[in-house]
Amino acid sequence: MATRIREKAQARAESRDNRPHAVARMIRMSPYKVRSVLDVIRGKSYIEAVALLNAMNKAACEPVLKVVNSAAANAENNLNMNKDTLYVAECFADQGPTLKRMRARAKGRGARILKRTSHITVILDAAK
Repeated sequence: MATRIREKAQARAESRDNRPHAVARMIRMSPYKVRSVLDVIRGKSYIEAVALLNAMNKAACEPVLKVVNSAAANAENNLNMNKDTLYVAECFADQGPTLKRMRARAKGRGARILKRTSHITVILDAAK
């Protein structure tokens, strides 16, 4: 049953992505709203992305800014990278679990309210 465990572990370690990243899970905001902010910062340098997020008037900017800063801190502390050379290589928002609530409607009926959550991932990389 446990055949080639060392080889498989070594292959996983070699194919592992060593770029600095950060993930925020269960953010109580629709991924549709978060993606509009992520589209703006994708491909930008770290400093430019932080400036854009501070200037933008969207509710999704606050959690995205926290994730970008966390990824930069991971790069600086864990991988000894300089924040000035980083850029946003990848960023995406996946849908998390949906909270289902009920709202009273006419004639004793109920309507379902879907409160969506998102998982925000930001991957940084050093500029070449």
